[in-house]
Amino acid sequence: MWYGARGALHFEETGITVGKLIAFIMYIQMFFRPIRMIADRYNTLQMGVVSTSRIINLLDDRTYVQQEGTYVPDAVRGKVAFRNVWFAYNDEQYVLKDISFEIKPGETVAFVGATGAGKSSIINLLSGFYDFQKGCIEIDDRDIRDFNLGALRRNIGVVLQDVFLFSDTIFSNITLGNPDVTEDMVWHAIDLVGARGFIERLPGGLQYNVMERGATLSVGQRQLISFIRAMVYDPGILVLDEATSSVDHETEEMIQQAINKMMYGRTAIVIAHRLSTIQRAHRIMVLDHGEIRESGTHETLLQQNGLYAQLYQMQYKYAV
Repeated sequence: MWYGARGALHFEETGITVGKLIAFIMYIQMFFRPIRMIADRYNTLQMGVVSTSRIINLLDDRTYVQQEGTYVPDAVRGKVAFRNVWFAYNDEQYVLKDISFEIKPGETVAFVGATGAGKSSIINLLSGFYDFQKGCIEIDDRDIRDFNLGALRRNIGVVLQDVFLFSDTIFSNITLGNPDVTEDMVWHAIDLVGARGFIERLPGGLQYNVMERGATLSVGQRQLISFIRAMVYDPGILVLDEATSSVDHETEEMIQQAINKMMYGRTAIVIAHRLSTIQRAHRIMVLDHGEIRESGTHETLLQQNGLYAQLYQMQYKYAV
């Protein structure tokens, strides 16, 4: 460009016109465009190869749960007990260390603690996603390793922070293609959550088609659908993992009302960073580096002035 511009200024000597200079620049761009496109396609292909390899490895993996029983209960009362449980994802780098607690049927227990304290690991073990190295986990006084995995997970309703909705109807996103789930069961779960008004306002109701990941719905609406999805099987144990952490306070109040209806008469295990959502729990357990450091009600733990009190003060010290 420098040489061409210099030549265009001395047209009489070089014969380079402004038109030739512009044409040259455009030809250069046209020459490199397909090369860049080939490079982009190659990058996409490499990403696909890596993703495919990971998917195949995941589908072929059978190491997480080594033992599966045959016990299939009609329903569970909801008594949960961890007895001296030790668990490590890698070798003996334990993320849960000698965890012991008992939850009575119909009781609401909350787990709090810093990121990495082991809260989600407790849920993963209860749902049979991983094998633990030491100790025993019981549901209704029976070792979970005696349970058939499908039967175990049908009796545990899990609601996660990140709600995934497929590009399909509301009904399909709730049933996940299970032919045993009828429309009456879905409406019963909707009433349990208290979301009938929201569903009926949608064009087509249950047949309303959402975009992938629920792009056409608000965060609160997506979360309500995840509640309905969990409640359609009428689980005896309900697990809420950071279910209100990504919503605003107004939406949180709406979701909290739904949670209160869902937890009625069920054993509930709640993991939350927002301490305002767990103050009514029957018991709060504070995890720190894989160990239970404190246990008690909201008022009791504040009076102890320990880890829970520190978390509470950090969360509300800027509140007006």
